[in-house]
Amino acid sequence: MKEIKHIIKDPQGIHARPAGVLVKKAGEFSSKITITNKGKQADAKRILAVMSLGAKSGEELDFLIEGEDEQVAFEAISEFLKENL
Repeated sequence: MKEIKHIIKDPQGIHARPAGVLVKKAGEFSSKITITNKGKQADAKRILAVMSLGAKSGEELDFLIEGEDEQVAFEAISEFLKENL
């Protein structure tokens, strides 16, 4: 199991476009990827779930990655977050 803590830097938070790109990236892996924000959890592979978190700029998200390819997923999601959110 791998964990990523990330503070949202995008001034608009996670809205439709970045949520869609995040879901697409998460879908590349077989590992289960769960996002937590203020006690709410979402499957990173489901766009409506990700958007329902209502993540705003400055908030910290926790990503929990579990599965066969968790190391590869951890590295790719970490890099994605630095570049996009």
